Amino acid sequence: MTDIRRTVLWVVFTMSLVLLWDGWQKYNGHPSMFSPAPKAVSTAAPATPASGGGVPPASTAAAGQAPTTAAAAPAGPAPSEKITVHTDVLAVTVDTLGGDIVRTELPHYLTSPDPTVTDQLLQMVHLQKKPEFTPQPVLLFNEAQRYRAQTGLVSAQGPLPAHTTPMTAVAGERELKDGQDEIRLRLESAEVGGVKLVKTFTFKRGAYTVGVTHEVVNVGTAPVTPQVYLQLVRDGSHVTGGAAFTPSFTGPAVYNDKTKFQTLKFEDIDKGKVDIEKQANDGWVSMIQHYFASAWLVNEAGNREFFVRKQPDQTYASGMVFTLPTLAPGASTTQQATLFAGPQEEKKLAALAPGLERVKDYGKLTILAEPLFWLLDKIHGLLGNWGWTIVALVVLLKIALYWLNASAYKSMAKMKAVAPRINELKERYKDKPQEMQQEMMKIYREEKVNPIGGCLPIFLQMPIFMALYWVLLSTVEMRQAPWALWITDLSVRDPFFILPLLMMASSLFQVWLNPPAQDPMQQKMMWIMPVAFGIMFFVFPAGLVLYWLTNNILSIAQQWLINKRLGVN
Repeated sequence: MTDIRRTVLWVVFTMSLVLLWDGWQKYNGHPSMFSPAPKAVSTAAPATPASGGGVPPASTAAAGQAPTTAAAAPAGPAPSEKITVHTDVLAVTVDTLGGDIVRTELPHYLTSPDPTVTDQLLQMVHLQKKPEFTPQPVLLFNEAQRYRAQTGLVSAQGPLPAHTTPMTAVAGERELKDGQDEIRLRLESAEVGGVKLVKTFTFKRGAYTVGVTHEVVNVGTAPVTPQVYLQLVRDGSHVTGGAAFTPSFTGPAVYNDKTKFQTLKFEDIDKGKVDIEKQANDGWVSMIQHYFASAWLVNEAGNREFFVRKQPDQTYASGMVFTLPTLAPGASTTQQATLFAGPQEEKKLAALAPGLERVKDYGKLTILAEPLFWLLDKIHGLLGNWGWTIVALVVLLKIALYWLNASAYKSMAKMKAVAPRINELKERYKDKPQEMQQEMMKIYREEKVNPIGGCLPIFLQMPIFMALYWVLLSTVEMRQAPWALWITDLSVRDPFFILPLLMMASSLFQVWLNPPAQDPMQQKMMWIMPVAFGIMFFVFPAGLVLYWLTNNILSIAQQWLINKRLGVN
């Protein structure tokens, strides 16, 4: 019974090492120990036009085959003009070839360097000067990943204007000026299949959304039943998170009221393992990456068909198809949609569409991470600094768990107090283990010592610790958020490793406060364990290390007072 608590600690430590190593392997592109290596994504030039992506099949098309789009574009290279519209929070580039949104810059969110520990050590050894880094606006839609937002029309009756159809800018401003709340850009297609498509993009001040109105005009001589599709297309490259372990999710996601939120891995799409609700009266589609996301939103109730697939050009498409009313010759109709492209700010996402806040990736600990973020957000509203918010969170958790921790520390203090008697028993009964165990249990009963009393706080705090890890990993509000002095970004590691070293020192001091292990080898390993954990914390987000360091300091203070009260040195 004496070493049960240490056995539990070793199990937790060993499993943590295995999981962290597996996360490190996946982060560096190696296969997981628990699953086969994902299928490689081809980087060859696309076989389809540069606009990328195929046209979704019309749901009424025979055998579900996609109609050809060859008639939608003239022979030879299609004309293309890139029009960039600037607002106060977005710079959006629209390609007149199909009216695709092909680039979005977020000027309020800049890229930041995060060199690996290996790079840092090499620079220290060779005394190399750190290369200059110039922050650039974060990009969502971009050419490098063939990441774009596309819309167009399909019909079982034949080709209609699609995202491969040239369009002409007929009106629109290019920059949101002072005093303006919104500007619009209007694109018009030529007639294809007796139908013209007019897209109007609406950009509003302070918004990471773009309103997209599709006006469909039947200029032919026969009725037509068009369908409008909205899709997000990108390649299968992953966007890693700001921590060295367990990168956040990158890929498509769909949501509707029937099946709620579903993320879809690129490798599962490769293998045809996509299982989504294909028909619903509500919902949206998105592409998620670390801190940011894009999504097509149509909040008005109405039947829609969802699709997620890999395309011939090795990109992945996630989208929706809406069937419009049958149009007689000369008739027209409109369809409204909203494109979101911006940061995963939980409150703002929840206000845009039901369930949209779920694109913020909390891993498998959402049930704990969501209330933790809610509490952090409330504290931050009072303190205004995310670093001190984390410190305050630890204080509140310590207060909430005070009596539980106090009971554990009392048990550990008593264990330390009776350690000399236990050592004497081990010497006296070293050849009689059964009698030694009986005498030890007698001492524990007399002194009211629970040998496993220190385990419960560890088990309670580990889920909180892991949930906070995901909160720090996922919360864009903490991205590049400073704390004090040298900590200028809580979401990445401490650049000088000062917090991890302090955390390591505090952990070693805790080992000294705890009762020594009876087994000499275990005693040595109890001193090695904080060092091993401390080294791993070198690459953890600074905010997470700050949490653990603060927790250690408060734990040491509480245990020191209890030891002193019980007369234990």
